This record gives sequence, C-alpha cells and structure tokens, in this order.
Amino acid sequence: MEPRINLFANEIAAKFTKRLTNAGQVIGQSALPEATYELVKIRASQINGCGFCTDMHTKDAAAAGETQVRLNLVAAWREATVFTEAERAALALTEEGTRLADTHQGVSDETWAQVQKHYDDEQIGALVSAIAVINAYNRLNVIARTPAGSYEPGMFSV
Repeated sequence: MEPRINLFANEIAAKFTKRLTNAGQVIGQSALPEATYELVKIRASQINGCGFCTDMHTKDAAAAGETQVRLNLVAAWREATVFTEAERAALALTEEGTRLADTHQGVSDETWAQVQKHYDDEQIGALVSAIAVINAYNRLNVIARTPAGSYEPGMFSV
C-alpha cells in the first residue's frame, strides 16, 4: 500500500502532527496509568481501522512490558478476564467516545459512572483527552493511507 500523502513531509500536516504529539505528552505526564493509556490508543485504533496506529501502540505496549495475551484480547475485552475493572471502564469509554455517531447519546451515563468510580478528575481529563487525540491521529493516518508494519518501538520518542 502506498500512502496518499506523506504526513511527515507535508509542511502543514507535519506542523499539525507535532502539535498533536505535544498534546499527547501532556497526557503521558498525567496520573493516568501508562498501561491504560496504551489500551485506549490500541482500542480506538482498532475501531477506526488504523493499521499504522494499531501497529505502533501494540509494539510500544509490548516494549513497555504489556503481555501478549492482553494485547491479543484488546479487541474482545468484554469477554476477557485479563483486564481490571478500571481498564474495562476506560475501554468502554474509548469505544463509546470513538463511536459517537453510532448512538444518539454518545457516552452513556452508565459508562461515565464506571469511569468516575475508578478514576479521579485528573485521570478522567487525561482519558477524555487521550481518546480525542488518538481519534485525530487515526483519522489522519486512515485518510492518508499511512502503511503499517514498519514501526519500531520508540522511534517517534521525543
């Protein structure tokens, strides 16, 4: 697959991507557990069909010590027993926040209540921001047809 546009070589896209990266750094510096942050990025990327981001975040998660079993089960998290209740709340929020057009209510009150049960205000702010940022990245890469498979863990580390 050939990309439609090289997001890194295009001046406007590169500037925009740099700002998204800076936004992601704010989330990474929050009290949100790193494993949860990676699970959120993986699940949104799977839903959006973003091979580039799915490749990147599964590899980064594995390099950070995430188990292969958990990585294999992110797409089927509802049936899996390997995720904590807090992670399940974050994954539910990720799905509902990514599939906004699939329901008239957006994020359900039930899901929001579960998120509030497991995360403090700072972590919730980070979760909401993480979902927004990864969805933006997914859209950039899917529209551009950025190919997947060649990412090396940490290759975009700042």
